[in-house]
Amino acid sequence: MTAAIANDRLRKRFAKWDLDGSGRLERSDFEKEAVQIAQAFGTQVDSAEAQSVQDALTGMFEYLAVEAGTTAGGSLSEDDFLRVTQKLIFEDGEEQFNRVLGPLVRSIVGLCDKNNDGKIDATEFASWLNAVGVDHSQAAEAFVNVDTDANGELTVDELLAAVRNFHFGRLDVELLG
Repeated sequence: MTAAIANDRLRKRFAKWDLDGSGRLERSDFEKEAVQIAQAFGTQVDSAEAQSVQDALTGMFEYLAVEAGTTAGGSLSEDDFLRVTQKLIFEDGEEQFNRVLGPLVRSIVGLCDKNNDGKIDATEFASWLNAVGVDHSQAAEAFVNVDTDANGELTVDELLAAVRNFHFGRLDVELLG
């Protein structure tokens, strides 16, 4: 994957999370994103599942802010965001990536895992994609690409690998919308 493609994908992520259009990411942008995700799943914003998404996203913001060298309550420019996320994705390794993104992926699993088995089947995965705004027609093919062990269920580890593979250019379906 070229650096240009990676930067383009990260810039789109920045624009998606910059909910107030200020050109900077603030904690409030991540809080609003959590509300939007919960609502897209039809979940009450005051539920435990929605709070898990909120905690994951605000934790991610705090990580990004600290890594960018901003103060508590500060904000991130697009350049800060690109620098920190590129380092996280391409330099820090899978373990650190999973530590930062794992809570978010697990919280989204909690929203769509209707049978509470900790795994996502094809129907639950389709609801995930629908909730994050991915065209439903891509669900079946995307599921096959993400289900690396071909057992018909997606684990948190497979989903984290898929998010990472998206940024590496190995997967075209953006699981975080």
